[in-house]
Amino acid sequence: MRPRRARRRRGRAVLLVALASIVATAAWLAVAGTTNDSANRAASLAGPPALKHRATHLQPSGKAPPPGIDLFGAKPVRVHFRHPPRAGLLFDLKSGQVLWARRPLRRLPIASTTKIMTAILVVERTRPTDTVHMTREAFHYQGSGVGVLPHHKRMPLEGLMDGMLLPSGNDAALALADHVAGTARRFARLMNQRARAMGLGCTHYVSPDGIEDSNRSCPADLAALARVAMAKPRIARVVRRESAHPRFPVKGGHLWLYSTNPLLHMGYRGTIGLKTGSTSKAGHCFVGVVRRGSRTYGVVLLHSPDTGSQAKKLFDAAFRVHG
Repeated sequence: MRPRRARRRRGRAVLLVALASIVATAAWLAVAGTTNDSANRAASLAGPPALKHRATHLQPSGKAPPPGIDLFGAKPVRVHFRHPPRAGLLFDLKSGQVLWARRPLRRLPIASTTKIMTAILVVERTRPTDTVHMTREAFHYQGSGVGVLPHHKRMPLEGLMDGMLLPSGNDAALALADHVAGTARRFARLMNQRARAMGLGCTHYVSPDGIEDSNRSCPADLAALARVAMAKPRIARVVRRESAHPRFPVKGGHLWLYSTNPLLHMGYRGTIGLKTGSTSKAGHCFVGVVRRGSRTYGVVLLHSPDTGSQAKKLFDAAFRVHG
């Protein structure tokens, strides 16, 4: 009998220790729940079904969406893609509320959607009447370019903004960066400073044009950038147009520039922005904005097999569900 009583006493002791551990863990979680990251983790478990998968992506990295982007709480938009983008987001531009998401905090190369941050810094640090010197660095660009910009001449800054944001000219982006900061490298430091100030935890830049694959971000950060960019009239004025022909010191006196935005080419109703990007590693990337009536929605697609059709499908669903 004695061995049995001893075993019972040891069993009760183990049970008491286990109960104490459970109580301690519950107390820790209650305290931890007051922090932003823990609140996000808890919300992910109770969030809309379309976003519940994000819980497993938040916990190991500690990443959180940037200020102004709300990943939880909305009536979700349900969209299925046979071949989905590697990461993406559908959101309300005014409120920052996310309606659909696929790996919204996944960090990926972003190609020329980099130029959204470039444009933000340029309009914040220049005047529309400024003229820009075409530097040697800009003249020896790589990738896509306006291509006819004259060397060692002064050019209208707003015309270069057209050339950077519509046909995605890397030469225009480098010329603007040199005008603001002296060199592309110094401008990239300004880009990263601004990203940190905005709380963009996924984002890092090495150049103002996006040709390098080390320019990286995630859908949530790009959504935050889109909200800032579209609030700036000098950017919004450019990206809503399918084409532009600004005056320029070139033969004929004008540049003829055409947007790469697939929704504008499709004639998709209400399209007002924003920026495409493409490299072999980043794939096809797109940040698009559509306004109809009082509703304005944004889409972010990274490494998409078809940015135009996937963006259209998401926007159609948003306007159908939320008006």
